[in-house]
Amino acid sequence: MSGYDRRLVEHLLPAVWDVEAAYGIRNPTAPDADMPKGTVDKKSAGVLFAHLADIRRGWVTAPLSLVERRALFMRFGLDWEDRRIAAREAVTDRAIRYRLERGIGKLAAHLNGTDYVDSYDELENAA
Repeated sequence: MSGYDRRLVEHLLPAVWDVEAAYGIRNPTAPDADMPKGTVDKKSAGVLFAHLADIRRGWVTAPLSLVERRALFMRFGLDWEDRRIAAREAVTDRAIRYRLERGIGKLAAHLNGTDYVDSYDELENAA
């Protein structure tokens, strides 16, 4: 199974709440539709459904705080902008971006079976 990065987690998150979103998710390992037929790597050809199952299970089991879960839901489940989420949560846009960044990072780390390291903590310790 390939590793999960932030881009892939963000790509898959809408499918947690909308099962039909999976129809619009393209397999990142598949060739472009307008490309000529070529060989297919059988080991990575069927990972999309595994990714969808992982992201749904990861949402339930990842160690996310309530505010991170709410921010992720409003962004990827409801497709709200930072400004709207911030108004709903009575915080700044920056606070929402931080919650989203941490939530996505925690979810990716959880799916990879690693510990999440908060880069902001590292910056504070370095200063």
